[in-house]
Amino acid sequence: MIRPRKNVTCYDAEILTETYSLPMILLLRTVLSSLPLMALPAVAAVGDAETGITSVGPAIFMFAIAAALVLTLFFRSSASHLTRFLSQQLGQFRIRRALRARSNDVLHDFILPGAYGGLAKIDHAIMTAGGILCIRAMPANGIVFGAADEPQWTNIDGVKRRRFLNPLIQNEGRARAMRNVVPGVPVANLVIFTGSVQFTTPPPKNVIRVSELESFVAKFVFGPSKVDDWDAVWLSLKAAALNDTAARKDFAAQIGFS
Repeated sequence: MIRPRKNVTCYDAEILTETYSLPMILLLRTVLSSLPLMALPAVAAVGDAETGITSVGPAIFMFAIAAALVLTLFFRSSASHLTRFLSQQLGQFRIRRALRARSNDVLHDFILPGAYGGLAKIDHAIMTAGGILCIRAMPANGIVFGAADEPQWTNIDGVKRRRFLNPLIQNEGRARAMRNVVPGVPVANLVIFTGSVQFTTPPPKNVIRVSELESFVAKFVFGPSKVDDWDAVWLSLKAAALNDTAARKDFAAQIGFS
């Protein structure tokens, strides 16, 4: 029996978090990366208090400019790492909250035996009416483009451009691992972008933004299913899920080897 969550209250604080957190994170990155350049006027003011910039010496002032530029690059890199981490954590929070609002039958961050050997790490799974959604969370900001059958997609965030493996193809292997655990049960592949992303063309139907997750789960239809005992299905998946330290070490070693 599917056990949907009912009467879930959305507090004002959660709404504010969802609406304003990501813009604030991006603003934080901009401010942190600009701190050294913002300090330059203070350096110039030291000389300007008496006779102008010459009181600190041209060499010292040029050194200050060079140092500010170097620090700007350092701060920009550090700010990018920090905002990427915060954005990822916010995205995971939003996914967990949306899934929790739809069902009690949810699993996060677990490992299964791989469909073709090895291990497969599943980001999230939820049992819905008619099947299970195998979810891949993708933290990214900016513009994303790529077709469903392309081996790599592209992400452009400001001046940075990167190529990454097609998340649909990646997650299909994970979905197959789940199908091996619960044979005969419909398992769908779903990719969720958790940052502020724009698509140059309409994405595949099973690629969504995190803001669309709750409505997607509510409307998703698997089609006819012959499964009679959904409780047994979910218990089988939970029993197969690996969360122990040894399994995580084995998975980390597998990733390092590949």
